[in-house]
Amino acid sequence: MKTLYTVFFTLVLVLGQAQYAHKPDDILGDWQTGSGKGRVRIEKNGTKYNGKLFWLREPLDENGVAKKDHMNPDPALRSRSKIGIQLLLGFVWDGNSYEDGTIYDPENGKTYSCTIEMVNANTLNVRGYIGISLIGRTDVWKRVVYKKAD
Repeated sequence: MKTLYTVFFTLVLVLGQAQYAHKPDDILGDWQTGSGKGRVRIEKNGTKYNGKLFWLREPLDENGVAKKDHMNPDPALRSRSKIGIQLLLGFVWDGNSYEDGTIYDPENGKTYSCTIEMVNANTLNVRGYIGISLIGRTDVWKRVVYKKAD
């Protein structure tokens, strides 16, 4: 009986640590950011994955004008609309995760190194960092599921 318990708990531990197996293009589609304030459409360009902000919960400022990229370090880009901004750029599939990309944060105008891990078919761990990934922040994104029209 003790052997049966040992085998059972070993299987639970091993299966619990198994990573979600997926194809690289499974990341394609629409994703809601962790805050729920924005949605990003991830597309493939050649061998790289990029993502554009295509929806904001509050797209207009207090004056009823489309929100702009006011915090951008490039003054020439500060007048562009936040919707349409390329937030994710240059990600490459490495067999386990999406690496070597960057993420732009329009809230502070900064660009960070970034990795993306697909936890399951509907969840991404998006980690932005400066220098090494130990010093950073992970945001959990959920796939946007659209209801079919009747």
